[in-house]
Amino acid sequence: MVGRKSSLALVSPVWLVLIGILSVQFGAGIAKSLFDEVAPTTIVWLRLVTSAIVLSLVARPVLRGRTRTDWLVAVALGVSLGVMNWAIYQSFQRIPLGLAVTLEFLGPLTLAVVGSRRARDLLWVALAALGVAVLGLAGSGGALSLAGALFALLAGAMWASYILLSGATGRRWPGLDGLAVASVVATLLLTPLALAVGGSDLVDPRILLLGAAVGLLSSVIPYSCEMVALRTIRPSVFSILMSLEPAAAALAGIVVLGEFLSLEQWLALVCIVIASVGATRSTRPVAPAPD
Repeated sequence: MVGRKSSLALVSPVWLVLIGILSVQFGAGIAKSLFDEVAPTTIVWLRLVTSAIVLSLVARPVLRGRTRTDWLVAVALGVSLGVMNWAIYQSFQRIPLGLAVTLEFLGPLTLAVVGSRRARDLLWVALAALGVAVLGLAGSGGALSLAGALFALLAGAMWASYILLSGATGRRWPGLDGLAVASVVATLLLTPLALAVGGSDLVDPRILLLGAAVGLLSSVIPYSCEMVALRTIRPSVFSILMSLEPAAAALAGIVVLGEFLSLEQWLALVCIVIASVGATRSTRPVAPAPD
């Protein structure tokens, strides 16, 4: 499809993904630092509102002439975005940032393994399972709550869905149009929850400003970078680069929140990162998947 091109298209897709990784994790660290005074759902909603407003103003999406499938894909992407963000922030509230993203990353890891279809990938699955088991044992003293872990796994499932739907949306909508539409859908999805728990926080200028900053770091910058990158690389290749997410989250947890992981937790993180790299490197990257 011929359409308007974003200036992001001039940047290497590898660098786009790396920029997105650092931005989203440090944005998450800032968001978690606010949880003592603001509910996670409120921060998520403000993040999505910022994303929807900024992307709509920048992209100025053209809505005429879109097919039914175009709309279904964009709406599905919006649902994935909304649930993914809400679930991972619920997890952040309960367990350390690095551990939450490590568990969340099982979603993209599963996508990479399914896309590979090689018998040796069972070894990488086993290594990832070992990492999860180590996390469970390390959290037996209370550092890893069951609810926090389950929220992270739900976010992981939505993350895998996002990877597939983002690529499909990027190929059907020009520029950042599809992402802007999806951000509006995600915002509308979480609005009832935000109004129920937000209260006076939703009219506090300081909270609104901080929420906007989180939105730029955790949504606008990374999702824009990833949307453009996924037009030219396969989801499995994208997952190789995303293997750095748990380590980036652990680093953000240390720098922003002072969350230092135990030796066992670092071991679990490393197991899952190695499993992801191994599984995705065994795939055969080719041209972008067809529509």
